[in-house]
This record gives sequence, C-alpha cells and structure tokens, in this order.
Amino acid sequence: MTIDPAITAQEKPTVVLVHGAFAESASWNGVIEQLRGDGHPVIAAANPLRSLRYDALQLRSVLDQVSGPIVLAGHSYGGSVMSVAADGHPGVRALVYVGSFLLEEGESTGELAGKFPGNELGSALDPVPVPDGNGGTVTDLYIQPEKFRRVFAADVPPEVAELMVATQRPITSEALEEKATAAAWRTIPSWTLVTRQDLAVPAEAQVFMAQRARSTAVEVDASHAVAVSRPGAVADLIAEAARATAG
Repeated sequence: MTIDPAITAQEKPTVVLVHGAFAESASWNGVIEQLRGDGHPVIAAANPLRSLRYDALQLRSVLDQVSGPIVLAGHSYGGSVMSVAADGHPGVRALVYVGSFLLEEGESTGELAGKFPGNELGSALDPVPVPDGNGGTVTDLYIQPEKFRRVFAADVPPEVAELMVATQRPITSEALEEKATAAAWRTIPSWTLVTRQDLAVPAEAQVFMAQRARSTAVEVDASHAVAVSRPGAVADLIAEAARATAG
C-alpha cells in the first residue's frame, strides 16, 4: 500500500480509522465523507481481526507509510489494536476511541468488555472453528443474525443493519483474550466517544477506561454502531482532536 505524498502533504493531519470486530472498513463511510469534506486525508485501514499482536503490526505498517501528522481513531476492538500499534510512533498526534477499549498493559479486550454489567454481546455470539494455516484451529466468532441489530446496531435502520449482518467480519476468540503489550494513551493525548446505549461495550466500562486514561470524554446517545448511526458525532470528535493537537 503506497500513500500519495501529494495527499499526505496537506495542512490537515491524515485521519486513520480502524474498525473493530463484526464490522469492516465501509462502516466508516459516513465519517469519511464528513472528514474529507473538511479537508482531511483519510485512510480506513483493514483490521485482520486475527490476533492483537498481528493486527497491531498490520496497522503499524499503515501508519509508517503516512507522511506527516496522524489522528488515529478506533472503534471497539480497533481501540485495543491502535493502543498497541501507536505506541512510540512519532507521527501519531491524537487517539480517538469510539465506543472503544483503552486497555492497560496486561489487560485483554474480553476482560474489559465483561468488567461492568450490560454486555449482551457475549451471549449473542456463535463460535466457528476454522483452520489456522499451521495445522491447528482457531475459533471465529460471529454475531447471530437474529440478534445483530438489537445488540450491535439498534439505532441503525433495519435495511442497513441487514447489510451489516451480511458483511460482518468475524474475530477470533484468541484476539479477544490476548493481553495488550502497550498503552499508547499514556503518552499520546486521547479523546473518547462514549456510546450511552451500547450493549457490546457498556457505557460504564467506557467511562471507567476514559477516566483512567485521562481521556477527554464526550457522550452520545447511540448504539455500538455509532459510526454508522451517528457519523457526524464521530467526525466532530475526530476534528476536535485534530484541532487540539495541531502544530
């Protein structure tokens, strides 16, 4: 993947977006439209959802190809990935967590998802064993189609939620259990969009993580799929982070 220097040389920082589990890069489309309209170059990175270490290495390779300052935004498990990938990266000026995880070193995504009551996602998952390419197997997790909209995207129009069901990307259970090896929010300013109607990452958990990280938190009355249902709120917070860390 080659990033056009003519694009990255623009005055505004490049925004790199990282989707989480059960979603894909197109889930950012509404956010991308607004950010590009405001003059930001945008890259929606493909998150493999295979293991925290591997996913972070893939994201780091994307960050390394961007010239100039970066605002990095992650949704859900994407926040776990970016906290590891951005650690020590000289280009990343701001982190924006969107209905997301701000893991401490030694914590796993699954651990924080279940730390407070209100998580209804776990019971809605179907495990599917798949080959790992090395003669063994890993467990892919999918949201059961009949439960997808209620637990993941309750404020998304039904017809859009149906498309999201058809395009959902599975994550391995191993990725959710893997412990973080870095916490970039310790050295990089962060912002958090707390999704008050979230049944995947309970709002109480999001507030706890944001307060612990001294992250600037903004609340929105939205489901876990906030990038789809409230793209303006997401883009506005990213733009705020870009302005606050400019120069």
